[in-house]
Amino acid sequence: MTFQQSYVFVVLAVTLGLFIWGRWRYDVVALLALLAVVAGGVVPANRAFEGFGHPAVITVAAVLVISRALQNSGMIGWIARWLDRVDAGPSVQVAAVGGLVAVLSGFMNNVGALALLLPVVIQTAKKSGRAPGELLMPLAFGSLLGGLTTMVGTPPNIIVANFRADVAGAPFGMFDFTPVGLVIAIAGIAFMAVYGWRLIPVRQARSGDGDMFDIEGYTTEVLVPRKSGLSGTAIGELLAHAGDGEVTVLALVRGTRKTARPKPAEALRINDHLLLEGSAEAIENILHNSPLQLVGNRDLDRKDLEGADSGVVEAVVSPGSRLIRRSIAQAQLERRHGLHLLALARQGRPVREHLRKVKVRAGDVLLLQGDMDSMPDRLAALGCLPLGHRDIALHREPTPIPLLIFVAAIILGVTGLLSLPVAFTAGVIALVLSGQMRAREIYQGVDWPVIVLLGAMVPVGLAMEASGANVLLAGGVATLAGYLPPWGIVALVLVAAMFLSDIMNNAATAILMAQLSMQVAERMNVSADPLLMAVAVGASCAFLTPIGHQSNILVMGPGGYRFGDYWRLGLPLEALIGVIAVPMIMLVWPL
Repeated sequence: MTFQQSYVFVVLAVTLGLFIWGRWRYDVVALLALLAVVAGGVVPANRAFEGFGHPAVITVAAVLVISRALQNSGMIGWIARWLDRVDAGPSVQVAAVGGLVAVLSGFMNNVGALALLLPVVIQTAKKSGRAPGELLMPLAFGSLLGGLTTMVGTPPNIIVANFRADVAGAPFGMFDFTPVGLVIAIAGIAFMAVYGWRLIPVRQARSGDGDMFDIEGYTTEVLVPRKSGLSGTAIGELLAHAGDGEVTVLALVRGTRKTARPKPAEALRINDHLLLEGSAEAIENILHNSPLQLVGNRDLDRKDLEGADSGVVEAVVSPGSRLIRRSIAQAQLERRHGLHLLALARQGRPVREHLRKVKVRAGDVLLLQGDMDSMPDRLAALGCLPLGHRDIALHREPTPIPLLIFVAAIILGVTGLLSLPVAFTAGVIALVLSGQMRAREIYQGVDWPVIVLLGAMVPVGLAMEASGANVLLAGGVATLAGYLPPWGIVALVLVAAMFLSDIMNNAATAILMAQLSMQVAERMNVSADPLLMAVAVGASCAFLTPIGHQSNILVMGPGGYRFGDYWRLGLPLEALIGVIAVPMIMLVWPL
């Protein structure tokens, strides 16, 4: 083993460890890996950023933009409304939820499809008298299964399709993934509908307040301001007059002294801090009917809360949000965005700390108050998805133009008149010229951390090739595969990709595994197509953990799930997919 090979293996090991650790964002980790291979002399400096011009990167960016246009067109939102009328048993509802999101995910970004349906599914669960947790995990998993069916359904498919051009001279086509992916998607959704939903841990709320989703309540911190007239008022008296019996005082903070569960007879003093717990409506009610002030919102008074255009929205923090790992004080939510944090819940439980000091995590559910006219833009800027007010996501005049442009781009790509990267880029330009998107919305529609990840990891793959590390690693895998039957080789690649995608970004998994699979196929003198298909399937089947895919994280808070809940449904689902995928791949793409 040469020095360069050893160096590349060390860089890959550290990169994989940082991906698993999750402390730093995956795009930052990818850039560090890129800088490392350049600094080590493995990749020339003048080729360091070639990855950002790779066809897979261009295609992913264009598809993300078109997906945003489809989501905002109102057309798909109109189609989604029928789900709100489905009132049947859990199996039928799971099948409807999983089937609809799978169809949408086959032709648009799966996170976008989930974001579109998330508030609808929550409302459906509420109307049916069920906990949203019964439907939200199938919604997330269905979005991943749907992405398997077409090339544009998920970034790993796009990556694998373009890497295939290196060995076959042409990438996989738009629907080359369909024969295998469609069978897997149908089988997976059927399993969840018939039996899988019974494996999902469902936690009912204690409060029974009928909120949109079953969390035990929100906690928020308020201040007894000077000139409030509350000095000497008993806590119980305040709650009786300003609340409706659904708010609990968890703690009273007076100076440096903190009293847990103060007695109702305890008299309030100026500058006392109260930590309140209750439903969304109850907390809003007490802020309406008393001079209490939200901590940190000293300029917020009853007129703010009672404004004609003011309202309260429940929103979930997406994985790419700028709030993650920052406190509300650091984010300056009120000053910069005009939003006031009333409460925060995490994994279905209230956060019982000083809210302005709590570090926000992906999947947290925020109770936000602000101007409703500007709320959609503000939530989008923060990277949050609305839950409480479905009109934000769905109240748009439907237009078929974005859908027609998307179909035209697909036809141009499939017929070979244009390459798919060019066809989808032309589709983006058509959206702008037709007035369906403003030019600045193009950049808002791109998930830039994913683009940076892809652009940085492509040269890292080049480093493996330049140093010969991929040949060395492929030789070891090929030796092991020599003891296996043909289907065993495909199964080995599939399981390895599944494992990696459960602990790191699926796009990074696709890049690393695609490089390795092509080398293994070359060493064994077999077709690379079945191995690449195994990579595509495995990289998109991240069902064991919430960190494996953005869709899993987004439903974690609203569904009240814990980290260890996902494998209960995810493990048998991955086993089923393995049993079905291997023979299907061997049938459609023989070695």
